[in-house]
Amino acid sequence: MRGAPPIPAAVVALALAGALLVGSCRTSGTAGGQGHAPREGSTAGVRGTPAPGGGESPPTPGGVGTAASEGGVGSTADTAGAGGVGNTAETAGAGGVASTSAAGDSGGVERLRVEVVETLPHDPEAFTQGLEMAGDTLYESTGIAGRSSVRAGPPGGSAEVRADLPAPLFAEGITVLGPTLWQLTWRNRVAIERDARTLAELRRVPYRDEGWGVCHQRHRNRLVTSDGSARLTFRDPRTLAKTGEVHVTARGRPVPRLNELECVGDLVYANVWPADRIVRIDAGTGRVTGDIAVPALLGAEERRRANVLNGVAAVPGTDQFLITGKSWPRMFRVVFVPVGG
Repeated sequence: MRGAPPIPAAVVALALAGALLVGSCRTSGTAGGQGHAPREGSTAGVRGTPAPGGGESPPTPGGVGTAASEGGVGSTADTAGAGGVGNTAETAGAGGVASTSAAGDSGGVERLRVEVVETLPHDPEAFTQGLEMAGDTLYESTGIAGRSSVRAGPPGGSAEVRADLPAPLFAEGITVLGPTLWQLTWRNRVAIERDARTLAELRRVPYRDEGWGVCHQRHRNRLVTSDGSARLTFRDPRTLAKTGEVHVTARGRPVPRLNELECVGDLVYANVWPADRIVRIDAGTGRVTGDIAVPALLGAEERRRANVLNGVAAVPGTDQFLITGKSWPRMFRVVFVPVGG
């Protein structure tokens, strides 16, 4: 305004610096910012089309970002990208999990880390979509149309029995129900029931949703399934009819991109695609009770050829789990222990 006193140069400089700082914070997450990261199966991170070298297209396959990388781990209020995990209640972006509270805080999320007990070989050609142990047998479902399979054998050993799925079927999660097992497909709108011993196909059942993860809560006589959203759906174990659902939240915020699942009592462990993260969920309430950070378990050369973390299977009779990833050359027997413990 003409006649107004001039604004001191120092004030102008201070205001400009503040604007630049805010702009920098808000744009640091554009590669995987909230609402813009590709869903699993989108053309910008196509789940079923490995990138050159076996990657699935998220940045740094299987890796952990230091700021707002898609699938990375943010460390400030504006840096948690899609699938990332922030360090305060305000930092989780789309698919993120806030982890402010220490273990034991009322309503908090217990922070856990991975402690490796044993390293086992894993087929690097296996695009892991489902992993589960029944007795001493490890069952694995692998994806990609034309390359999908289900296999069974000892952990770290060669498959003793295998069944391949013809194109265009894209195999997904798997769970064992005594003498039979269910294998989901991604967008083929069918689920396949198999003989758990021979893996022979018994029947196909219509499945209207996208198939991602599945596990069996035996004591509740229900299946728990995921579809890449923040929702877990409960289903009849014989017909796959929906019987209920729960929305998954961490400190009141939705946790989307839930992928491969493992049921342990009333808890469900879920990979969060495409992050190096596993969340522990109370299936009764949908509340995330544990946030498990998975470190870079593969070497640099292995990581270039591998894809994202996917696959968590409880080892019966122990507190241990098997974890691996899509096209990973190794599998790890681990325990989840409290951070600082």
